[in-house]
Amino acid sequence: MYGYGAIFYKYILSVNMLNMIGEAMHVIAVAADYDGTLAEGGKVSPSTVSAIERLIASGRAFILVTGRILSDLLAVFPEAGLCSAVVAENGAVLYRPATRERMRLGSPPPEPLVRALADKGVQPLDVGESIIATVRPHEITALEAIRDLGLEHHVVFNRESVMVLPPGVDKATGLRAALAELRLSPHNVVAVGDSENDHALLQAGEWAVAVANAVPTLKDIADQVTAASAGAGTAELIHEVLRDDLAAAPARHRIEMGQAAGGSSVSIPAQGENLLIAGSSGSGKSTLAVGILERLAQRGYQLCVIDPEGDYESFAGAIVFGNAQRAPTVPEILSALERPDAQIVVNLVGMPLQDRPAFFLGLLPRLQEWRARTGRPHRILVDETHHLLSPDRQPAPTVWAPQLTGMIFVTVHPDSVAPSALRAVTVAVALGERPERTLRTFAERAELPFPHTAPVALDAGEAVIWRARSGEPPTVFRMAPSEGDRRRHRRKYAEGELPPDRSFYFRGPDGLLNLRAQNLMLFRQLAAGVDDATWLHHLRQGDYARWMEQAIKDPWLAEAVRRIEGQGSLSADESRRLVAQAIEERYTLPASESTI
Repeated sequence: MYGYGAIFYKYILSVNMLNMIGEAMHVIAVAADYDGTLAEGGKVSPSTVSAIERLIASGRAFILVTGRILSDLLAVFPEAGLCSAVVAENGAVLYRPATRERMRLGSPPPEPLVRALADKGVQPLDVGESIIATVRPHEITALEAIRDLGLEHHVVFNRESVMVLPPGVDKATGLRAALAELRLSPHNVVAVGDSENDHALLQAGEWAVAVANAVPTLKDIADQVTAASAGAGTAELIHEVLRDDLAAAPARHRIEMGQAAGGSSVSIPAQGENLLIAGSSGSGKSTLAVGILERLAQRGYQLCVIDPEGDYESFAGAIVFGNAQRAPTVPEILSALERPDAQIVVNLVGMPLQDRPAFFLGLLPRLQEWRARTGRPHRILVDETHHLLSPDRQPAPTVWAPQLTGMIFVTVHPDSVAPSALRAVTVAVALGERPERTLRTFAERAELPFPHTAPVALDAGEAVIWRARSGEPPTVFRMAPSEGDRRRHRRKYAEGELPPDRSFYFRGPDGLLNLRAQNLMLFRQLAAGVDDATWLHHLRQGDYARWMEQAIKDPWLAEAVRRIEGQGSLSADESRRLVAQAIEERYTLPASESTI
């Protein structure tokens, strides 16, 4: 129906990049300082230039981030045209070699400050488009002049060099400006430097590297120190990127999921490992998933959520494609992914149920292609995975890359998920009743040995995590709270529109009524109007708590209503009041609505 059986890629990708899709961090760009990092004695060796050329030939970008004035740099580094972008003047100037355009990112040097330094005999005194540069020990004179003139400029050091810059300008801000123009994420950047002014640069990338000749303080914050110095060290780094995309690099950033006994943090890498979240309806899967997505988005990682039932349409800050009336399209999804800061929700509610798996299996290779070229989205969440990747819809090798990582699978039934997907899972989380049975089912389907585990009874808000290939036993932890989950429930379940099969129907003891409540607000309104016999009929059968647990997916509200249902002596009016109060406390319905 959707015509995605044959995929024709617009972009030609190197074999190496395609093979590296599954690594923890997909390196799309290397950002390097010039003096002492790329160059030695002001010059870049032919072997280092050759390494840069190989990096670019692989489809990656090379970004130069230097404290030098641009004209000075271009005079000593004629190969600057190889760069996708040049950030000069320690973050104050952005240069596009392809078009030879430049953009000043900081304010011009204040004339009174330049005059004051010249009058005080500061030499050398180089004035750029934004920077004022000199050498030690003139930093004291510069600081005094800045103070006397009441300026907000700051002084930055680069070994013996002294740079005066506008407020808020450093190598990190310059790199971010370059990445924004190139539509790349800092989470796919390796940054390498050697001196004091490179601290900001290294902290701005996903992986921080100091060359062997770097100052000790920079080595202290670096994730990696090269064996070689200066340009040879940068060439060494580039070789590692080309060889295996820094496959051996441990995760620098982790995302908290909760806390185990004793207060130790339970987390997963921000990128890389595949996560399975499995459990019965109402067990808290969405709470955990939304919390993970929130923390990823807060750190700037790009997300793509495949949402078959519209459960994530209220995710804060996300662009939602598709609704009850309209199905999403692949081109609009890919177009939105162009923005590194865009968070995408693909809502499949408007698509016939039987067409959703085919759409997903058509979208997935396009996302793989996108990742190979940009490293994004960093995480792909697939809700209701048992519908989209069921065993009878085993994805073909051309569609499902076994090495694909960064996936989050959410399902009620792990035994109904394609084994090829389960075999890619490295971390599994089980919720609800008998979580050890859920994990054992996953292990059997993924062909993994599962340790003997006694039955586990979880309290509300608890889950069990198993790092499937670590040899460690499963561990109980308490999930970190999710603010977005409460907002999502309020908007969708209190005021939105549930599909007919998940709505509540007041039918009465004789089945004569058919009053549909597609959200909690309508439920309260209908509850106020139905006759006592109808209200008590559903109350005594436990229908309200069951609906709130299975359709509203709120175990806390369901438990509160279940306690009300268990009080057989309550009148119709009293039980109505208590149920309405429980809903109002949980969802804070609009004040304009009258209280039942």
